[in-house]
Amino acid sequence: MAQNPLPILIGGVLQDGRGKPITSVDPAEGTPVATVAAASEEDVDLAVERAVAAQSDPAWLRMLPHVRARLLTRTAELIEARHEELAVLQSRDNGKPITETRALVASAAGTFRYVAAVLESSDERLTVPRGQYLTLSVHEPIGVVGAITPWNSPIASDAQKLAPALAGGNAVVLKPAGWAPLISLKVGEILLEAGFPPGLVSVLPGAGGTVGQRIVDHPEVGHVSFTGGTDTGRGLAASAARKLMTTSLELGGKSPTIVFDDADLDVAVNGVLYGIFSSQGQSCIAGSRLFVQRAVFDEVVARLAARADALRVGHPRDERTQMGPLITDRHRTSVEEYIGLGTAEGGKVVAGGVRPDDPALACGTYLRPTIITGVGNSSRIAQEEIFGPVLVVIPFEDEADLIAQANDTVYGLAAGVWTRDFPKAWRTARALKAGQVWINTYKQLSVATPFGGFKDSGSTREKGADAIRAYQRQKSVYVDVSGMPIPWAD
Repeated sequence: MAQNPLPILIGGVLQDGRGKPITSVDPAEGTPVATVAAASEEDVDLAVERAVAAQSDPAWLRMLPHVRARLLTRTAELIEARHEELAVLQSRDNGKPITETRALVASAAGTFRYVAAVLESSDERLTVPRGQYLTLSVHEPIGVVGAITPWNSPIASDAQKLAPALAGGNAVVLKPAGWAPLISLKVGEILLEAGFPPGLVSVLPGAGGTVGQRIVDHPEVGHVSFTGGTDTGRGLAASAARKLMTTSLELGGKSPTIVFDDADLDVAVNGVLYGIFSSQGQSCIAGSRLFVQRAVFDEVVARLAARADALRVGHPRDERTQMGPLITDRHRTSVEEYIGLGTAEGGKVVAGGVRPDDPALACGTYLRPTIITGVGNSSRIAQEEIFGPVLVVIPFEDEADLIAQANDTVYGLAAGVWTRDFPKAWRTARALKAGQVWINTYKQLSVATPFGGFKDSGSTREKGADAIRAYQRQKSVYVDVSGMPIPWAD
């Protein structure tokens, strides 16, 4: 018997959306997890109406920061209390291995806890006066904030937007990706349980072209934070510009990883494998272009190919699994088409490139980790974001050659460098046009450290001590201390 669609959270009320229903499918088994009564444009309007009322209520608007911080801390506690339930739900929703989704749930809880601590300790400041007046710089809420998050790490992405936006005193309308909406709905319920005023948070799964666009276009939405593809982000920014609205954009990547000939190859090979094949390569910071100095090129490729073939591709709820399925069959087909393009461009597949032959995995959208050599940095497979488990390996001669090739991309999100020579590592890190550079490691992330990209990878930063300020407006206040009238009017 078919189950009724799950309701969505519209202005603090769980009710059916008026859009076309969305069915979340477990990528590991090809079976439905749940159907959601998705949002419509009318639901966005209702959510924003309720958000405006909740955000302007003095009980929230004038709430002292330390009281607001308690709600954030309570949210972290509730997430931690449901750690395994949330990890399993996210794994079913998007196919990530359970070990990864546990880490993402812990990250989300840590984000709420960290932002609460930042809120507790943030100060406004006195600025230096240049006359007989006192000058202050203060920060106030924007009002209603739109948050649009991707399907690959939803609970962590949701937390990185919800926590600082709420800390800043705003209401939030969150639109999760249609492919994986379930964990975001659960987070919305947790925020209500934590004590956030009803109406302050909405979770509206639905089509990006209708629900997402209406959030961006709505006259009462004063800021939008978006994580996703560069083309979508560019269109969103154009819409925002027409409103003179600020945005936070974290977009795509084609991140270079670099192995110099003096690197510890054991450390480097492990780091490269983790950088590209964890999360099935479905990560904006995936190290998908590998540059290896020619003297060690053959050895590194051989090691990587052998280790990639040995990675455990399996069911995501199996504790031993290192790589789970891709998000949908359509996406897997897209990745396979890129592999075919790579061979058409003259590339050689030295590992993977095929679906697993294990019959137990036949119903899921699995793909073996793939390594391709023999193409140059100008090839499409080396320039375009694939968002899957495909690594392109390219040789380089020296630092100058390496920097020229690594920076020859429209993206600038992340990079990794492996070398025992610290001055060289430092020179390389500073020369790379990327928002994050890891040295002798990869994909290590901290909520305390700002995150964002250059060029087509975005222009703003999330995380860090200033994360709340992205969701606030700065105001200057002048207070006369002379007690004298302005002489001009005499």
